[in-house]
Amino acid sequence: MKSLLKYFKGYIPQTLLAPVFKLFEVIFELLVPMIMANIIDIGIKNGDKTYIVQMCGILVLFGIAGLAFALTAQYFAAKSAVGFTSHVRAAMFKTINSLSFSQLDTLGASTYITRLTSDANQLQNGVNMTLRLALRSPFIVFGALFMAFMIDKRASLVFLIVIAILFAVVFFILLVCMPLYKRVQGNLDNVLKTTRENLQGIRVIRAFCMEQSEQKKFDDENAALNKSQLFVGKISALMNPLTYVIINLGIAVLIYTGALDGLKQGSVVALYNYMSLILVELIKLANIVITINKSLACASRISDLIALKPTLSHIADDTAEDSSAPAVQFDNVTLKYNKSGSAALENISFTLKKGETLGIIGGTGSGKTSIAMLIPHFYDAASGRVCVFGKDVKAYDDAVLRGKIGIVLQTAALFSGTVRDNMLMGNEGATDAEIIDALKAAQAYEFVQKMPKGIDSKIAQNGKNLSGGQRQRLSIARALVRKPQILILDDSSSALDYATDLKLRRSIKNLPFCPSVIIISQRTASVMAADNIIVLDDGKIVGKGTHDDLLHNCEIYKEIYDCASGK
Repeated sequence: MKSLLKYFKGYIPQTLLAPVFKLFEVIFELLVPMIMANIIDIGIKNGDKTYIVQMCGILVLFGIAGLAFALTAQYFAAKSAVGFTSHVRAAMFKTINSLSFSQLDTLGASTYITRLTSDANQLQNGVNMTLRLALRSPFIVFGALFMAFMIDKRASLVFLIVIAILFAVVFFILLVCMPLYKRVQGNLDNVLKTTRENLQGIRVIRAFCMEQSEQKKFDDENAALNKSQLFVGKISALMNPLTYVIINLGIAVLIYTGALDGLKQGSVVALYNYMSLILVELIKLANIVITINKSLACASRISDLIALKPTLSHIADDTAEDSSAPAVQFDNVTLKYNKSGSAALENISFTLKKGETLGIIGGTGSGKTSIAMLIPHFYDAASGRVCVFGKDVKAYDDAVLRGKIGIVLQTAALFSGTVRDNMLMGNEGATDAEIIDALKAAQAYEFVQKMPKGIDSKIAQNGKNLSGGQRQRLSIARALVRKPQILILDDSSSALDYATDLKLRRSIKNLPFCPSVIIISQRTASVMAADNIIVLDDGKIVGKGTHDDLLHNCEIYKEIYDCASGK
């Protein structure tokens, strides 16, 4: 939690003023039993109606003043809590966007979503409750102890013992529950992960009639969450009955002590009221502790996330780019993913010259996409060097490197908004003419033109209102609009028919900015016109050359070609 305190910056006055106004409210509340004691011991005892009316008027004024201070304190507490949490949430989002693909793969999207939403909300509630109520309770408890000491020293010892026992009970339960609430949030991660996977893969689940299996999986994880919540809930539930028992025993001892000491009736009533105040506040504190307990567990998870540092390696290298150097060069590159038993790529070496087209082909899991991920420095190579224009990718600023590259991934990812919004992600300063040129080159302009508002037509989240081929063509257009020096098409035409795929390849070949192109595909028709083709199998290069060369020299390439030809 300490590491998160800096996010209160900008809300320090509100954070300090909230407990100050609560203190003023408490002062007025603590004076009420004393006034009541005076009404009993002086006004009622002497039959002085004027005094009683005056004291009642003071009680009304105290009530109004206390309400005003309470509302002000709540306003400042809410403003501080919401502002603090917004800063924390922004810091988490910034951290997530800076992490390497390896880290994103390891922790999983569901964990990040839980911490950005559920954990952040719990933290906000905890801060709000702490400023509004958690600080009020100690004020009341110690204030009541002080006022009891002013009335009778012997009676104040009863208060002191009761408060000590209550604090011991509260903090013991706090220490026991905190790690348990962390476990609850971990189980919530699992439930969210399963829900997210089911929503994303609902078509696949129904296609394979796996609804019952997935329902059982969800039920098991939901049951684990329910079990952990019930367990920690039972422990937390002990707080209320224990505090009631302790306080009521304290009240009984207090009345007995008052009788022995011969206290006035008003003093006994005042002491009873102070003990009742302590009871109410500690019951509140017991409930607040549960909320604070949850928020501390969430704060720990949030701190762990914000503390993550990108694991991508960078090296200090003043080597300037060489425009005459190859656009991409791999030199004995090996890649191994986290928690993977074997290397995804082994000793990969090839050169892509400026303006040339390189085709990469191979079976599923052969390592084609892994090559594409290394060029923009999404992952670090375990060994070897990846160079772009003669400079190691680790020596580049990542933003500068990726500004030179247009990449279209296997799964077409579009964002909710308009066609224009998605195109501007590729180039924020693109004009309408440039967007239209990119759409035409990607064979997407024809269907965009038919949409209700052209390039200002709405696109649903992840392009759900478009077909697979339309999504792929818009993704390609988004890469082309930035006019990249290196264009990577990672199986990005798999949903296109052969005629459209051919038009797309011809269009890319005739682009005026002449990018160096890498086409990754599982079908030979997409790569056969490339200047050079690499054939991968199990992470290794098993063939290099042109289409004609590979048909004669590479058995795997010939098999792929024959399968596509129906032989």
